[in-house]
Amino acid sequence: MAQTILFKKVPLLSNLPRSELDYLAANLQVMDLAPGDVLFCEGEPGESLFIILEGLLAVLLALGTPDERQLAVFGPGEFIGEMSLLIPGRARTASVRAVEATRLWMMTRTDFDGLLTRQPKLAYTMVQTLTKRLDTTTMLSFHDLQEQNRKLQQAYDELKAAQVQIIEKERLEKELQVAAEIQISILPQALPQIAGYTFGAVMDPARMVGGDFYDIFRLDGSRVGLVVGDVSDKGVPSAIFMARSHALIMSEAQHGGTPGQILRRVNSHLIMLGQSDQFVTVLFGILDCASGRLDFARAGHELPMLMDAAGAVQTLPHDTGQALGVFDDLLLDESSIQLPPGGTLLVFTDGLTDCRNPQGQVFGHEQVLKTLATLPGQSGQQVCDMLHKVLMDYQSGASQDDDVTLVAVHVSG
Repeated sequence: MAQTILFKKVPLLSNLPRSELDYLAANLQVMDLAPGDVLFCEGEPGESLFIILEGLLAVLLALGTPDERQLAVFGPGEFIGEMSLLIPGRARTASVRAVEATRLWMMTRTDFDGLLTRQPKLAYTMVQTLTKRLDTTTMLSFHDLQEQNRKLQQAYDELKAAQVQIIEKERLEKELQVAAEIQISILPQALPQIAGYTFGAVMDPARMVGGDFYDIFRLDGSRVGLVVGDVSDKGVPSAIFMARSHALIMSEAQHGGTPGQILRRVNSHLIMLGQSDQFVTVLFGILDCASGRLDFARAGHELPMLMDAAGAVQTLPHDTGQALGVFDDLLLDESSIQLPPGGTLLVFTDGLTDCRNPQGQVFGHEQVLKTLATLPGQSGQQVCDMLHKVLMDYQSGASQDDDVTLVAVHVSG
């Protein structure tokens, strides 16, 4: 009696005579599923139709795979698996899994054929139900196709954007390569060999292209020009500005004058060229190798350090100095020093003192002074190499924020 009343609530069976419902209630098998139980799987042969009495069933594609997708959820009064009975030999086109505890009636092919023989009008009801399902499935498929098209368009747009980024990256890499070649071209291939002196240099750019440059070059038989510079920016424009500044210093040095006069002429050229967004700090000196006297001009650059033969180190006295390429009326720090026998002059860029360890602490001027004091009697190149090694040990793999350039002049004892 109770099952007959439940059959009456199933839309597919609600119009059947009472005697038919009693017959079905007495003869159909009842199944119980726990949450997560699979009723049948996609591709399996189908020989039964199921009517839901209680609970919920989910219809799924690609069950148990990363591509698993839910198509629909059926509840009490709905039936599932009918296509396997309408089309003999048809395999299940989807999988079905219990969402919650579910009770079902199972109608076998024999049960179904007997029901249609006794109640042929049931076929019309089933066709109506299937038509509604087909309409729903068609609409879902349409929306699914729209979503797939949207995702495909999004993927296409992302691919185009990625291609643009790749092209831009390749362009930047080519520019950086050009800039690196420019930088390499202006660095001296070999340092002068002069009796009584040894020269050394190290450049460690933070990126492919740095903003630093240096040179040590003969002016005449007894004098040597020494220059260390640091351009305000990085990249191709800065590499060009660096090359231009270096070329101007080399050219003006050949025209004669004091270091201050030479840098003022260079500044005038840079101002005239209108590169107001870029500037360069420079220390330029002229060393008289016969006397050991160094005349220099400092344009906003780091203060050089001087070590005597005993290892005593001092930062040279200084005055105000402004970078080149900014002001017409340029202020320079101009001075002269005597390099002592056995002494060493160190000129560097701020990448040395600003270098940080993994804890974020800067190397600092005091560390440079202490390290340099341990290197008396070393050649100019040995001083640069050892100081750079100490710096790299201090950095311990931390990111390098700025270029490091070291230039040393050692006077033989």
